[in-house]
Amino acid sequence: MSLSTTTSHLTILPSLPSTSPLSLRFSFTFQPKTNQKTCLKTLLSSSTRHARFLVKSQSTTASSEAVKVTQVPSEMKAWVYGEYGGVDVLKFDSNVAVPDVKEDQVLVKVVAAALNPVDGKRRQGKFKATDSPLPTVPGYDVAGVVVKVGSEVKDFKVGDEVYGDVNEKALEGPNQFGSLAEYTAVEEKLLALKPTNLDFAQAASLPLAIETAYEGLERTGFSSGKSILVLNGSGGVGSLVIQLAKQVFGASRVAATSSTRHLELLKSLGADLAIDYTKENFEDLPEKFDVVYDAIGQCDRAVKAIKEGGSVVALTGAVTPPGFRFVVTSNGAVLKKLNPYLESGKVKPIIDPKGPFPFDQVAEAFSYIETNKATGKVVVFPIP
Repeated sequence: MSLSTTTSHLTILPSLPSTSPLSLRFSFTFQPKTNQKTCLKTLLSSSTRHARFLVKSQSTTASSEAVKVTQVPSEMKAWVYGEYGGVDVLKFDSNVAVPDVKEDQVLVKVVAAALNPVDGKRRQGKFKATDSPLPTVPGYDVAGVVVKVGSEVKDFKVGDEVYGDVNEKALEGPNQFGSLAEYTAVEEKLLALKPTNLDFAQAASLPLAIETAYEGLERTGFSSGKSILVLNGSGGVGSLVIQLAKQVFGASRVAATSSTRHLELLKSLGADLAIDYTKENFEDLPEKFDVVYDAIGQCDRAVKAIKEGGSVVALTGAVTPPGFRFVVTSNGAVLKKLNPYLESGKVKPIIDPKGPFPFDQVAEAFSYIETNKATGKVVVFPIP
């Protein structure tokens, strides 16, 4: 490894395999913080001009090539890790190769991304047996603008504002190029048009969490007239389970747990009963539920709170029968189905008030989400 430094710039050249599709240089440039509103105005203005240029310059010739070529750079800024470990393995690299686009993919200019607990577990090597090769650009959730489309893509065009979870399977071969970069390549089927009333940061907060919330409810056979208890109702998934159960599935009664300071949030999301877990045990309540959605890892207690024949969805921790676990499959069709509820305001994204974290503070964002104290989602925005 060679190392060179100046007062404001640090470049590290690690020894990585020459066959790696990622750049082998980690480059750090330290810049002063800027006003987020100014950043947003500048970014959106720049993105609009860039999108217009791309539309004009898109190839109009019939081609058998994998992509319709537009002018995008060959290298980009991205967060990368080349080994598993703590937050310190994350490095900022200014010279990562922009990923190639396959026939069924689009290239997205990333405007905002979001973190999920799975990002940290993946970086720690919790499922390295099925992970993509290292080095890796992390990140599942994305919102941005389409700048290139594969030859088989039918539903999107250059200039479309989209959002989605870039990994079809969360644990099985996730993309080596994730969303914590200036560009990411995503299969068309994983994306949907961004809800018109949401900004990029709000849209980026949704995909993995809302798809997990929706699929979990579907797998329990949840339907109109049923009751549900949501554990960790103020979290990224839990806050959306409350809203989907009420607004989309027609729940007759929604209860949810949180700490004292989040009880009003639960009620504002539609919870009929907000339970302070610091003062009472939900399993000791006389009321029982058709479904318990365990988004915190308390399945052994959750099974005591269901009616006879009820179901428990367990997202983390040990599973106690009749509880079950599933790993969400990313699906743009689910986002398209839920867009009307988002655009009407019936379902709202919840972003942690400590964010959004700017792109140069991704390591801090990882450290924060791994405290398990986040409210809603941890968002990274803007991405230049």
